[in-house]
Amino acid sequence: MQDGLWVFAYGSLMWRPDFPYIADRPARLWGYHRALCILSSHYRGTPQRPGLVLGLDRGGSCLGRVFLVPPDQVERAREILIAREMISGVYRPCFLPARLDDGSTVSAWAFVAQRGHAQYFRAQHPGELVRLIRQGVGKAGTSRDYLAETVAQLTGLGIKDGSLHRLLARVDAEAAGPHARTA
Repeated sequence: MQDGLWVFAYGSLMWRPDFPYIADRPARLWGYHRALCILSSHYRGTPQRPGLVLGLDRGGSCLGRVFLVPPDQVERAREILIAREMISGVYRPCFLPARLDDGSTVSAWAFVAQRGHAQYFRAQHPGELVRLIRQGVGKAGTSRDYLAETVAQLTGLGIKDGSLHRLLARVDAEAAGPHARTA
């Protein structure tokens, strides 16, 4: 496999990597799944009104993308990613095996949710997710737009994540009011 740094993307990194790369490929991580499990108090919310964003949480698997950073840009890419993803320490950066679409495996740098962190969130029911997504507005926009862009990226890549599609539909239906739910 090519030298450089492979970075695994499962959320906003898929559509806005913000770092230099020379290739990208579909990839799957085993042992982790994409989950709306991070309370966002910076990019998609505030400390008083947090939004919700994705994290890699334990269990299952996650289909996403890997980006290959060229060797001469690895340090720069790491700095960009640390500044972007490690604002509060809710993620743990680590190398995980990612299986590419051709069956080969690369060691990819990924950001895994830390369950013991104060911003880690496990919803007891879907209504909690909807509430947090609807209220979340931060420096990078709304939690709703984050979810919609993620769903659009997944759809464009041919990745089916029905739970995120259903959640977006519910968020939008509740924003439209009670008449939208009965239509």
